[in-house]
Amino acid sequence: MKILRSLTMLVLFFVSVTALWGGAVLVAEAHGNPWGMLPVELLHRSPFHSWLIPGIILFSAIGLLAFWTLWLALRQRMHHGLWLSFQGFVLLVWLFVECLFLRMVIWPHYFYGALGLFLVLSGFVLNRASVPQAATS
Repeated sequence: MKILRSLTMLVLFFVSVTALWGGAVLVAEAHGNPWGMLPVELLHRSPFHSWLIPGIILFSAIGLLAFWTLWLALRQRMHHGLWLSFQGFVLLVWLFVECLFLRMVIWPHYFYGALGLFLVLSGFVLNRASVPQAATS
């Protein structure tokens, strides 16, 4: 269980840092071409006209939430496993909607999708392990 917990903390830290950084870049270059590979034209099938709103959502809903969940998990707060699962679910929804809007799937979607699935499953396992089992009579 210690290995699963440590690996989960590492994944959460990675997701948090990369989402905070990615969201900040999207906000900073909202009308440009972040990383030289995300032209604003990719958004023509989405409700967005720039990268500003997606950047804010990425920064807050993925980055800050992952950082908050990491803090809860490190402090072993009650039901932190459910927060881990919730974070993984939010990440999976983000990826699904992003792929729909962009109409493309590239390798980072698979990579972060695997991380999201890992967070969902490990959250359930860690939550189950942290909840005291009812005594059988």
